[in-house]
Parts: sequence; C-alpha cells; structure tokens
Amino acid sequence: QVQLVESGGGLVQAGGSLRLSCAASGIAFSNYAMGWFRQAPGKEREFVAAISSSGGDTLYADSVKGRFTISRDNAKNTVYLQMNSLKPEDTAVYSCAARFNIGTLRSSPYLYAYWGQGTQVTVSS
Repeated sequence: QVQLVESGGGLVQAGGSLRLSCAASGIAFSNYAMGWFRQAPGKEREFVAAISSSGGDTLYADSVKGRFTISRDNAKNTVYLQMNSLKPEDTAVYSCAARFNIGTLRSSPYLYAYWGQGTQVTVSS
C-alpha cells in the first residue's frame, strides 16, 4: 500500500518560512520523481516544484522560483519543500505526489500516480 504523508504546514506571517516534508512508503522511493502541488480554495491544483529520482534535477513554477527549494533524502524516503519569503498568495493546501522516473521532469498533475492528503499552509499579511 502506497502512502505519502505530508507534514510541516501551519500559519506563518508574510515574509516567513516553512519547511514541508513528505514521507513515502510502499514504493521504491529512489525510482520515483517527486512533485509538490498546491490548491487554494476555488482554484485549480497548481504545480509548485518537482525533483528527479536522484535529486540531480529540479523544476519550479515561476511563481516560487528563487523562494522555494525542493530536495530529497532517499535514505529516509522523504522529499522536502523549503519555503522562504512566503506571501499571502502562497496560502493553499500543499500535496506531494510521486511519478515513476521516466524522461524529463513534468508539471502536469495528471502524470503523477500517487498523492498525499495534503497539509495546509496559511500566510497572513
């Protein structure tokens, strides 16, 4: 049974930082590219960042480039999202997702097979 469990969300003031974690089980983690997505109320799910199975390649949405950093620890089966300089528009439920590592990193949520339940991030102004 595949499980992706996010943690680290919360309430933070604008300009602050949070670090999200996503612990995976039930998959050969080092064979999977991992992505972070977010969904704000009334909006569609949005790509945030992705990282290749080895961690050597990353991809970011323009809206978070330079502020967010995705990383992974294959020994711990965990992917992270370090979020700095947070803005109120970053408020959303953040979810991690896994995609078998084939080809280049992708931003479409439809290409990810496994999903976590999400963790709420709220940025106050």
